Amino acid sequence: MKRLFDFPVALILLILLLPVMLMVALFVHFYLGSPVFFRQLRPGLHGKPFWMLKFRTMTDAIDLNNLLLVDADRLPRFGKFLRASSLDELPELWNVIKGDMSLVGPRPLLMEYLPLYSAEQARRHEVRPGVTGWAQVNGRNAIPWEEKFKLDVWYVDHQSLWLDIRILWLTANKVFKRNDISAAGEATMPRFTGTSAPDKGTVVMKNVPSCMTIAGNPARPLNKS
Repeated sequence: MKRLFDFPVALILLILLLPVMLMVALFVHFYLGSPVFFRQLRPGLHGKPFWMLKFRTMTDAIDLNNLLLVDADRLPRFGKFLRASSLDELPELWNVIKGDMSLVGPRPLLMEYLPLYSAEQARRHEVRPGVTGWAQVNGRNAIPWEEKFKLDVWYVDHQSLWLDIRILWLTANKVFKRNDISAAGEATMPRFTGTSAPDKGTVVMKNVPSCMTIAGNPARPLNKS
């Protein structure tokens, strides 16, 4: 049922928003250069990796040691606008059409986070990741990681078509108001370093490669969401 809803809606949105995406691509090329798209390995259903597609929002600025600068120093005004308006997320509709993602579900985070989840937190991977989710309409990046993961797991246990429709509606409202875009003092969110309280132990994810190198600089991801 969920896939029967996701595919046609994502396809219709992709067709309707194609002129907007072409315009965004032109501006990204002009302000940030090439490549226009940001492609990164993210965990999908059961932690199986897939390549997530977004519009680029950061520059490739480096320091004297040829290391990427911190996210806040590589995020120009135009990149902030793309994130605030969620226009950078539009290419993920292609991931939905391919079946890597759903319109609604827990947001796909970084591969390097997988060993850090508790067993309960890892349940967020029991469903396909989403372009938006329950956590995104209940605080997005302005809430702590632990609270975000609880909201993700709540969605896993209560998912339904009507809940998805409600989340999509609330997401449109959030995008219009541009609420909860980033945590205080961060470009988006601070890095997740593990749960602050013991839970039910860690869990081994299925189909996860032993080497979880992030596309780009393995020590510092090019983007976060």
